[in-house]
Amino acid sequence: MRKILIKNARIVNEGKVVVGDLLIEGDRIAQIDDTLSQRDSDTQIIDAAGKFLLPGIIDDQVHFREPGLEHKGTIYSESRAAVAGGVTSFIEQPNTRPAATTIELLEAKYTIAENSSLANYGFNLGASNDNIEEIKKVDPKRVPGVKVFMGSSTGNMLVDAESSLDLIFKHSPVPVITHCEDEATIKANLEKFHQEFGEDIPIKAHPEIRSREACILSSSKAVEMAKKHGTRLHIYHISTAEETELFSNKVPLAEKQITAEACIHHLWFSDEDYEEKGTLIKWNPAVKTANDREKIFEALLDDRIDVIATDHAPHTLEEKTNKYDNAPSGGPLLQHALLAMMEFVRDEKISIEKVVEKMCHNPSILFNIKDRGYIREGYFADLVLVDAAQPWKVNRENILAKCGWSPFEGTTFRARISHTFVNGQIAYENGKVNDIIRGKRLEFDR
Repeated sequence: MRKILIKNARIVNEGKVVVGDLLIEGDRIAQIDDTLSQRDSDTQIIDAAGKFLLPGIIDDQVHFREPGLEHKGTIYSESRAAVAGGVTSFIEQPNTRPAATTIELLEAKYTIAENSSLANYGFNLGASNDNIEEIKKVDPKRVPGVKVFMGSSTGNMLVDAESSLDLIFKHSPVPVITHCEDEATIKANLEKFHQEFGEDIPIKAHPEIRSREACILSSSKAVEMAKKHGTRLHIYHISTAEETELFSNKVPLAEKQITAEACIHHLWFSDEDYEEKGTLIKWNPAVKTANDREKIFEALLDDRIDVIATDHAPHTLEEKTNKYDNAPSGGPLLQHALLAMMEFVRDEKISIEKVVEKMCHNPSILFNIKDRGYIREGYFADLVLVDAAQPWKVNRENILAKCGWSPFEGTTFRARISHTFVNGQIAYENGKVNDIIRGKRLEFDR
Protein backbone atom coordinates (compact mmCIF):
# COMPACT_ATOMS: atom_id res chain seq x y z
CA MET A 1 0.00 0.00 0.00
CA ARG A 2 1.29 3.42 -0.99
CA LYS A 3 2.34 5.51 2.04
CA ILE A 4 3.24 9.20 2.31
CA LEU A 5 4.28 10.89 5.55
CA ILE A 6 3.86 14.68 5.65
CA LYS A 7 6.04 16.13 8.43
CA ASN A 8 5.96 19.43 10.34
CA ALA A 9 2.97 20.91 8.55
CA ARG A 10 0.81 23.76 9.84
CA ILE A 11 -2.45 21.79 9.66
CA VAL A 12 -5.51 24.00 9.13
CA ASN A 13 -8.71 22.19 10.03
CA GLU A 14 -11.98 22.80 11.88
CA GLY A 15 -11.10 26.27 13.09
CA LYS A 16 -7.58 25.54 14.29
CA VAL A 17 -4.00 25.67 13.04
CA VAL A 18 -1.68 23.12 14.66
CA VAL A 19 1.80 21.92 13.74
CA GLY A 20 1.91 18.19 13.20
CA ASP A 21 2.43 15.17 10.98
CA LEU A 22 0.01 13.29 8.77
CA LEU A 23 0.30 9.77 7.36
CA ILE A 24 -1.42 8.75 4.13
CA GLU A 25 -1.98 5.05 3.48
CA GLY A 26 -3.51 4.22 0.12
CA ASP A 27 -6.29 6.71 -0.60
CA ARG A 28 -7.03 7.64 3.04
CA ILE A 29 -5.64 9.65 5.92
CA ALA A 30 -4.33 6.97 8.28
CA GLN A 31 -3.01 9.00 11.20
CA ILE A 32 -2.57 12.57 12.42
CA ASP A 33 -0.38 13.39 15.40
CA ASP A 34 2.14 15.84 16.80
CA THR A 35 4.99 13.59 15.68
CA LEU A 36 4.87 10.44 13.55
CA SER A 37 7.87 8.26 12.73
CA GLN A 38 8.57 6.54 9.43
CA ARG A 39 7.07 3.05 9.55
CA ASP A 40 8.52 1.50 6.43
CA SER A 41 11.53 2.19 4.27
CA ASP A 42 9.27 2.68 1.26
CA THR A 43 7.23 5.45 2.90
CA GLN A 44 7.69 8.72 1.03
CA ILE A 45 8.47 11.60 3.37
CA ILE A 46 7.57 15.22 2.57
CA ASP A 47 8.97 17.88 4.88
CA ALA A 48 6.29 20.57 5.04
CA ALA A 49 7.95 22.81 7.61
CA GLY A 50 6.50 26.32 7.38
CA LYS A 51 3.79 25.28 4.93
CA PHE A 52 0.03 25.17 5.50
CA LEU A 53 -1.68 21.81 5.01
CA LEU A 54 -5.33 22.30 4.05
CA PRO A 55 -8.11 19.92 3.07
CA GLY A 56 -8.42 19.84 -0.70
CA ILE A 57 -10.61 22.62 -2.06
CA ILE A 58 -14.13 21.58 -3.11
CA ASP A 59 -15.35 23.91 -5.87
CA ASP A 60 -19.12 23.60 -6.09
CA GLN A 61 -19.47 25.54 -9.36
CA VAL A 62 -17.43 24.95 -12.51
CA HIS A 63 -18.11 24.74 -16.25
CA PHE A 64 -15.66 22.40 -18.00
CA ARG A 65 -17.36 22.59 -21.44
CA GLU A 66 -17.31 18.88 -22.32
CA PRO A 67 -19.12 17.51 -24.24
CA GLY A 68 -19.68 19.79 -27.20
CA LEU A 69 -17.48 22.80 -26.44
CA GLU A 70 -14.08 21.17 -26.19
CA HIS A 71 -12.36 24.04 -27.97
CA LYS A 72 -12.89 26.02 -24.76
CA GLY A 73 -11.93 23.29 -22.29
CA THR A 74 -12.30 19.62 -21.47
CA ILE A 75 -12.77 17.72 -18.24
CA TYR A 76 -9.14 16.62 -18.56
CA SER A 77 -7.67 20.05 -19.29
CA GLU A 78 -9.64 21.91 -16.64
CA SER A 79 -9.08 19.25 -13.98
CA ARG A 80 -5.34 19.79 -14.55
CA ALA A 81 -5.84 23.46 -13.76
CA ALA A 82 -7.92 22.42 -10.75
CA VAL A 83 -5.25 20.29 -9.09
CA ALA A 84 -2.63 22.96 -9.82
CA GLY A 85 -4.86 25.28 -7.81
CA GLY A 86 -5.37 22.90 -4.90
CA VAL A 87 -8.90 21.97 -6.02
CA THR A 88 -9.34 18.24 -5.42
CA SER A 89 -13.11 17.96 -6.06
CA PHE A 90 -15.48 19.87 -8.30
CA ILE A 91 -19.18 20.01 -9.12
CA GLU A 92 -19.75 20.77 -12.78
CA GLN A 93 -22.75 22.41 -14.42
CA PRO A 94 -25.08 21.00 -17.08
CA ASN A 95 -24.92 23.68 -19.80
CA THR A 96 -22.80 21.67 -22.21
CA ARG A 97 -23.81 20.45 -25.69
CA PRO A 98 -26.04 18.58 -25.40
CA ALA A 99 -27.21 19.96 -22.08
CA ALA A 100 -27.27 17.34 -19.33
CA THR A 101 -31.03 17.38 -18.79
CA THR A 102 -31.55 13.60 -18.73
CA ILE A 103 -30.07 10.90 -16.52
CA GLU A 104 -28.59 9.26 -19.63
CA LEU A 105 -26.78 12.43 -20.71
CA LEU A 106 -25.65 13.07 -17.14
CA GLU A 107 -24.15 9.59 -16.84
CA ALA A 108 -22.33 10.10 -20.14
CA LYS A 109 -20.48 13.01 -18.50
CA TYR A 110 -19.60 10.81 -15.55
CA THR A 111 -18.11 8.29 -17.97
CA ILE A 112 -15.93 10.99 -19.55
CA ALA A 113 -14.75 12.09 -16.11
CA GLU A 114 -14.01 8.55 -14.98
CA ASN A 115 -11.58 8.22 -17.88
CA SER A 116 -10.05 11.70 -17.85
CA SER A 117 -10.50 13.73 -14.64
CA LEU A 118 -7.52 14.21 -12.34
CA ALA A 119 -9.79 15.56 -9.60
CA ASN A 120 -12.87 14.07 -7.96
CA TYR A 121 -16.08 14.95 -9.73
CA GLY A 122 -19.81 15.46 -9.42
CA PHE A 123 -22.26 16.72 -12.04
CA ASN A 124 -25.52 18.60 -11.52
CA LEU A 125 -28.51 17.57 -13.58
CA GLY A 126 -29.90 20.45 -15.60
CA ALA A 127 -33.49 21.56 -15.22
CA SER A 128 -35.62 22.58 -18.19
CA ASN A 129 -39.20 23.66 -18.63
CA ASP A 130 -40.25 20.07 -19.33
CA ASN A 131 -37.95 17.51 -17.67
CA ILE A 132 -39.56 17.09 -14.25
CA GLU A 133 -39.81 13.31 -14.73
CA GLU A 134 -36.02 13.11 -15.21
CA ILE A 135 -35.50 15.22 -12.08
CA LYS A 136 -37.62 12.81 -10.06
CA LYS A 137 -35.30 9.93 -11.10
CA VAL A 138 -32.18 11.52 -9.57
CA ASP A 139 -30.37 9.31 -7.04
CA PRO A 140 -29.53 11.58 -4.06
CA LYS A 141 -26.50 9.46 -3.19
CA ARG A 142 -24.98 9.85 -6.65
CA VAL A 143 -25.87 13.35 -7.88
CA PRO A 144 -25.12 16.63 -6.05
CA GLY A 145 -28.05 18.77 -7.22
CA VAL A 146 -30.43 20.04 -9.88
CA LYS A 147 -29.29 23.26 -11.57
CA VAL A 148 -31.94 25.80 -12.52
CA PHE A 149 -31.03 28.76 -14.74
CA MET A 150 -33.60 31.36 -13.67
CA GLY A 151 -31.74 33.76 -15.96
CA SER A 152 -30.29 32.82 -19.34
CA SER A 153 -26.56 32.25 -19.48
CA THR A 154 -24.13 30.26 -21.62
CA GLY A 155 -25.99 27.23 -22.93
CA ASN A 156 -29.56 28.53 -23.42
CA MET A 157 -31.07 26.62 -20.49
CA LEU A 158 -33.50 29.25 -19.22
CA VAL A 159 -36.34 27.89 -17.07
CA ASP A 160 -38.97 30.62 -17.29
CA ALA A 161 -42.32 28.84 -16.94
CA GLU A 162 -43.80 29.47 -13.50
CA SER A 163 -45.48 26.05 -13.50
CA SER A 164 -42.16 24.33 -14.29
CA LEU A 165 -40.33 26.14 -11.50
CA ASP A 166 -43.10 25.19 -9.09
CA LEU A 167 -42.77 21.50 -9.97
CA ILE A 168 -38.96 21.56 -9.73
CA PHE A 169 -38.96 23.21 -6.31
CA LYS A 170 -41.68 20.83 -5.10
CA HIS A 171 -40.31 17.52 -6.35
CA SER A 172 -36.51 17.68 -6.60
CA PRO A 173 -35.01 14.89 -4.46
CA VAL A 174 -31.69 16.79 -4.22
CA PRO A 175 -30.81 20.44 -3.54
CA VAL A 176 -32.08 22.93 -6.10
CA ILE A 177 -29.18 25.10 -7.29
CA THR A 178 -30.07 28.39 -8.96
CA HIS A 179 -28.55 31.01 -11.20
CA CYS A 180 -30.74 33.99 -10.35
CA GLU A 181 -31.24 36.86 -12.81
CA ASP A 182 -34.63 38.02 -14.05
CA GLU A 183 -34.78 37.56 -17.81
CA ALA A 184 -37.45 40.14 -18.58
CA THR A 185 -35.48 42.84 -16.74
CA ILE A 186 -32.28 41.95 -18.60
CA LYS A 187 -34.00 41.99 -22.00
CA ALA A 188 -35.54 45.40 -21.34
CA ASN A 189 -32.18 46.81 -20.21
CA LEU A 190 -30.37 45.37 -23.21
CA GLU A 191 -32.89 46.86 -25.61
CA LYS A 192 -32.45 50.28 -24.02
CA PHE A 193 -28.67 50.14 -24.50
CA HIS A 194 -29.03 48.88 -28.06
CA GLN A 195 -31.16 51.87 -28.85
CA GLU A 196 -28.50 54.18 -27.43
CA PHE A 197 -25.30 52.47 -28.64
CA GLY A 198 -26.31 50.11 -31.43
CA GLU A 199 -23.72 47.34 -31.73
CA ASP A 200 -21.12 49.27 -29.72
CA ILE A 201 -22.39 48.83 -26.17
CA PRO A 202 -19.53 49.62 -23.76
CA ILE A 203 -18.52 46.83 -21.39
CA LYS A 204 -19.03 49.17 -18.42
CA ALA A 205 -22.77 48.90 -19.15
CA HIS A 206 -22.76 45.19 -18.28
CA PRO A 207 -23.78 45.67 -14.62
CA GLU A 208 -26.56 47.99 -15.75
CA ILE A 209 -27.85 45.44 -18.26
CA ARG A 210 -27.44 42.43 -15.96
CA SER A 211 -28.63 44.77 -13.26
CA ARG A 212 -28.91 44.53 -9.49
CA GLU A 213 -32.69 44.71 -9.90
CA ALA A 214 -32.58 41.61 -12.12
CA CYS A 215 -30.57 39.74 -9.48
CA ILE A 216 -32.62 40.83 -6.49
CA LEU A 217 -35.94 40.06 -8.17
CA SER A 218 -34.87 36.56 -9.19
CA SER A 219 -33.10 35.62 -5.94
CA SER A 220 -36.09 36.83 -3.92
CA LYS A 221 -38.37 34.69 -6.07
CA ALA A 222 -36.19 31.62 -5.54
CA VAL A 223 -36.18 32.13 -1.78
CA GLU A 224 -39.96 32.60 -1.80
CA MET A 225 -40.49 29.38 -3.75
CA ALA A 226 -38.11 27.45 -1.51
CA LYS A 227 -39.99 28.59 1.58
CA LYS A 228 -43.29 27.66 -0.05
CA HIS A 229 -42.21 24.09 -0.78
CA GLY A 230 -39.64 23.49 1.97
CA THR A 231 -37.00 23.10 -0.74
CA ARG A 232 -33.31 22.73 -0.01
CA LEU A 233 -32.08 25.74 -2.05
CA HIS A 234 -28.55 26.90 -2.82
CA ILE A 235 -28.12 30.16 -4.76
CA TYR A 236 -24.93 30.52 -6.75
CA HIS A 237 -22.74 33.65 -7.19
CA ILE A 238 -24.37 36.40 -5.15
CA SER A 239 -23.39 39.74 -6.70
CA THR A 240 -25.28 42.49 -4.85
CA ALA A 241 -25.36 43.92 -1.35
CA GLU A 242 -29.15 43.66 -1.25
CA GLU A 243 -29.18 39.92 -1.94
CA THR A 244 -27.03 39.21 1.10
CA GLU A 245 -29.98 40.26 3.27
CA LEU A 246 -31.97 37.27 1.99
CA PHE A 247 -29.83 34.84 3.97
CA SER A 248 -29.54 33.97 7.64
CA ASN A 249 -26.67 33.17 10.01
CA LYS A 250 -28.95 32.20 12.90
CA VAL A 251 -28.62 28.41 12.57
CA PRO A 252 -25.73 26.04 11.81
CA LEU A 253 -25.11 25.31 8.14
CA ALA A 254 -26.25 21.69 8.45
CA GLU A 255 -29.69 22.99 9.52
CA LYS A 256 -30.06 25.68 6.86
CA GLN A 257 -32.63 25.16 4.13
CA ILE A 258 -31.51 28.16 2.08
CA THR A 259 -27.81 28.81 1.45
CA ALA A 260 -25.67 31.01 -0.76
CA GLU A 261 -22.30 31.22 -2.46
CA ALA A 262 -19.82 33.98 -3.25
CA CYS A 263 -17.44 33.72 -6.19
CA ILE A 264 -13.83 34.80 -6.37
CA HIS A 265 -14.48 37.45 -9.03
CA HIS A 266 -17.19 39.14 -6.97
CA LEU A 267 -14.78 39.27 -4.02
CA TRP A 268 -11.81 40.56 -6.06
CA PHE A 269 -13.03 42.82 -8.88
CA SER A 270 -15.45 45.76 -9.08
CA ASP A 271 -16.94 47.87 -11.87
CA GLU A 272 -13.85 50.08 -11.61
CA ASP A 273 -11.89 47.24 -13.27
CA TYR A 274 -13.89 47.18 -16.53
CA GLU A 275 -11.77 49.97 -17.96
CA GLU A 276 -8.59 47.88 -17.68
CA LYS A 277 -9.92 44.34 -18.02
CA GLY A 278 -12.80 44.90 -20.45
CA THR A 279 -14.73 41.81 -21.49
CA LEU A 280 -12.20 39.57 -19.73
CA ILE A 281 -14.20 40.22 -16.55
CA LYS A 282 -17.61 39.89 -18.17
CA TRP A 283 -19.50 37.43 -15.99
CA ASN A 284 -23.15 36.62 -15.35
CA PRO A 285 -24.15 37.91 -12.85
CA ALA A 286 -22.06 40.98 -13.51
CA VAL A 287 -19.26 42.30 -11.31
CA LYS A 288 -20.84 45.34 -9.69
CA THR A 289 -19.70 48.13 -7.36
CA ALA A 290 -16.96 48.21 -4.75
CA ASN A 291 -19.69 48.57 -2.13
CA ASP A 292 -21.34 45.37 -3.38
CA ARG A 293 -17.98 43.64 -3.16
CA GLU A 294 -17.49 44.76 0.45
CA LYS A 295 -21.01 43.79 1.49
CA ILE A 296 -20.58 40.33 -0.04
CA PHE A 297 -17.33 39.97 1.89
CA GLU A 298 -19.10 41.03 5.10
CA ALA A 299 -21.82 38.43 4.51
CA LEU A 300 -19.14 35.82 3.92
CA LEU A 301 -17.46 36.65 7.21
CA ASP A 302 -20.65 36.69 9.27
CA ASP A 303 -21.90 33.41 7.72
CA ARG A 304 -24.90 34.65 5.76
CA ILE A 305 -22.94 33.44 2.71
CA ASP A 306 -21.71 29.90 3.19
CA VAL A 307 -19.39 28.92 0.33
CA ILE A 308 -16.62 30.38 -1.83
CA ALA A 309 -16.47 29.01 -5.39
CA THR A 310 -15.11 30.02 -8.79
CA ASP A 311 -17.78 29.66 -11.50
CA HIS A 312 -14.76 28.63 -13.62
CA ALA A 313 -16.06 29.09 -17.18
CA PRO A 314 -13.38 29.18 -19.88
CA HIS A 315 -13.81 30.74 -23.29
CA THR A 316 -11.14 31.30 -25.90
CA LEU A 317 -9.38 34.65 -25.90
CA GLU A 318 -10.70 35.25 -29.43
CA GLU A 319 -14.26 34.79 -28.19
CA LYS A 320 -13.76 36.99 -25.13
CA THR A 321 -12.28 39.90 -27.08
CA ASN A 322 -15.38 40.39 -29.24
CA LYS A 323 -17.67 43.39 -28.90
CA TYR A 324 -20.06 43.37 -25.96
CA ASP A 325 -22.94 41.42 -27.54
CA ASN A 326 -20.72 38.65 -28.90
CA ALA A 327 -18.28 38.32 -26.01
CA PRO A 328 -19.46 35.38 -23.88
CA SER A 329 -19.66 35.66 -20.11
CA GLY A 330 -17.31 33.67 -17.89
CA GLY A 331 -13.63 33.14 -17.30
CA PRO A 332 -11.04 30.70 -15.92
CA LEU A 333 -10.45 30.98 -12.16
CA LEU A 334 -9.79 27.48 -10.78
CA GLN A 335 -6.02 27.63 -10.77
CA HIS A 336 -5.82 30.90 -8.86
CA ALA A 337 -8.83 30.90 -6.52
CA LEU A 338 -7.08 29.64 -3.38
CA LEU A 339 -4.13 31.92 -4.01
CA ALA A 340 -6.46 34.91 -4.39
CA MET A 341 -7.98 34.06 -1.01
CA MET A 342 -4.48 33.71 0.46
CA GLU A 343 -3.91 37.34 -0.55
CA PHE A 344 -6.88 38.31 1.59
CA VAL A 345 -5.43 36.21 4.41
CA ARG A 346 -2.13 38.06 4.15
CA ASP A 347 -3.99 41.38 4.21
CA GLU A 348 -5.92 40.21 7.30
CA LYS A 349 -9.32 40.54 5.62
CA ILE A 350 -10.10 36.89 6.43
CA SER A 351 -8.41 34.15 8.44
CA ILE A 352 -7.01 31.03 6.85
CA GLU A 353 -9.32 29.01 9.11
CA LYS A 354 -12.30 30.85 7.59
CA VAL A 355 -11.03 30.22 4.07
CA VAL A 356 -10.87 26.49 4.81
CA GLU A 357 -14.36 26.61 6.30
CA LYS A 358 -15.83 28.27 3.20
CA MET A 359 -13.87 26.36 0.53
CA CYS A 360 -13.54 22.90 2.11
CA HIS A 361 -15.76 22.18 5.12
CA ASN A 362 -18.93 23.98 4.03
CA PRO A 363 -19.23 22.53 0.51
CA SER A 364 -18.91 19.11 2.14
CA ILE A 365 -21.66 19.91 4.65
CA LEU A 366 -23.91 21.63 2.13
CA PHE A 367 -23.87 18.73 -0.35
CA ASN A 368 -23.40 15.94 2.26
CA ILE A 369 -20.22 14.85 0.49
CA LYS A 370 -19.00 11.55 1.89
CA ASP A 371 -15.57 11.49 3.62
CA ARG A 372 -14.17 14.67 2.07
CA GLY A 373 -13.66 18.30 3.02
CA TYR A 374 -11.85 17.74 6.32
CA ILE A 375 -8.48 16.53 7.59
CA ARG A 376 -9.68 13.55 9.59
CA GLU A 377 -8.39 10.03 10.08
CA GLY A 378 -10.31 7.71 7.77
CA TYR A 379 -11.23 10.45 5.32
CA PHE A 380 -9.97 10.49 1.74
CA ALA A 381 -6.50 12.02 1.54
CA ASP A 382 -7.51 15.08 -0.49
CA LEU A 383 -4.98 17.67 0.65
CA VAL A 384 -3.09 20.76 -0.48
CA LEU A 385 0.21 22.18 0.76
CA VAL A 386 0.54 25.95 0.49
CA ASP A 387 3.83 27.80 0.83
CA ALA A 388 2.84 31.26 2.05
CA ALA A 389 6.28 32.74 1.38
CA GLN A 390 6.92 31.85 -2.27
CA PRO A 391 5.68 34.63 -4.58
CA TRP A 392 4.99 33.91 -8.23
CA LYS A 393 3.57 35.86 -11.13
CA VAL A 394 0.73 34.66 -13.34
CA ASN A 395 1.66 34.63 -17.03
CA ARG A 396 0.65 32.83 -20.21
CA GLU A 397 3.35 30.20 -19.73
CA ASN A 398 2.07 28.98 -16.34
CA ILE A 399 -1.69 29.12 -16.98
CA LEU A 400 -3.04 25.56 -17.31
CA ALA A 401 -6.64 26.15 -18.38
CA LYS A 402 -7.00 25.18 -22.03
CA CYS A 403 -8.06 28.72 -23.01
CA GLY A 404 -4.58 29.94 -22.01
CA TRP A 405 -5.53 33.24 -20.37
CA SER A 406 -6.60 34.47 -16.95
CA PRO A 407 -8.09 37.69 -15.53
CA PHE A 408 -5.24 37.40 -12.99
CA GLU A 409 -2.56 37.56 -15.69
CA GLY A 410 0.19 39.89 -14.47
CA THR A 411 -0.78 39.44 -10.81
CA THR A 412 1.94 38.41 -8.37
CA PHE A 413 0.58 36.18 -5.63
CA ARG A 414 2.56 36.01 -2.41
CA ALA A 415 1.85 32.31 -1.88
CA ARG A 416 2.05 29.27 -4.10
CA ILE A 417 0.80 25.70 -4.02
CA SER A 418 3.57 23.14 -3.70
CA HIS A 419 1.61 19.88 -3.55
CA THR A 420 -1.93 18.67 -4.19
CA PHE A 421 -3.02 15.17 -3.16
CA VAL A 422 -6.10 13.50 -4.65
CA ASN A 423 -7.17 10.28 -2.92
CA GLY A 424 -3.66 9.92 -1.50
CA GLN A 425 -1.91 10.38 -4.84
CA ILE A 426 0.31 13.34 -5.65
CA ALA A 427 -1.63 15.13 -8.38
CA TYR A 428 0.56 18.22 -8.48
CA GLU A 429 4.08 18.85 -7.19
CA ASN A 430 6.16 22.00 -7.56
CA GLY A 431 4.79 23.06 -10.92
CA LYS A 432 4.30 19.59 -12.41
CA VAL A 433 0.97 17.86 -12.93
CA ASN A 434 0.74 14.08 -12.56
CA ASP A 435 -1.36 13.22 -15.60
CA ILE A 436 -1.54 9.52 -14.74
CA ILE A 437 -3.88 9.72 -11.75
CA ARG A 438 -7.66 9.78 -11.90
CA GLY A 439 -10.16 11.13 -9.40
CA LYS A 440 -13.27 9.39 -8.10
CA ARG A 441 -16.98 10.04 -8.39
CA LEU A 442 -18.23 12.01 -5.39
CA GLU A 443 -20.73 10.21 -3.17
CA PHE A 444 -23.31 11.88 -0.94
CA ASP A 445 -24.51 10.84 2.52
CA ARG A 446 -28.24 11.36 2.02
